Amino acid sequence: MPIAQITSDKVSEPPPGLWSNCLRVGDLVFISGLTARGIDLNPTGGAEYDQAKQIFGRMRHLVEAAGGTMADIVKLTIFVTRIAEREGVWAARKEAFEGAFPACSLVEVSALAQPEILVEIEGVACLGQGGRPGQAGKPQ
Repeated sequence: MPIAQITSDKVSEPPPGLWSNCLRVGDLVFISGLTARGIDLNPTGGAEYDQAKQIFGRMRHLVEAAGGTMADIVKLTIFVTRIAEREGVWAARKEAFEGAFPACSLVEVSALAQPEILVEIEGVACLGQGGRPGQAGKPQ
């Protein structure tokens, strides 16, 4: 199966020639680092919880457009600018997933694309594999 770019009308895409938000290769889905942005690409702000909640919603739209569910996400990498505020990110993650959570790395960075962006999250999904014990994708 060739590489397919996955888009959703609910998730803004970057201008052409920069990156793809989501690519599907066979049953694997690769979701680029997403941030809390409106459809106009402007950051929406808010604390870490608010940003992570919006990001997981954007991620859900993309994985569903690829034919999967949040239960198919197997790996997350989360970048934060203030690691002391990670509990807000964990709270949003608990609302997006249940049961056996995806494998996850949390990394503090000195800055993200714009000063008001505090969280960036990327993910990998394996479509059709959401049958982990206790796992059922929860809508945002």
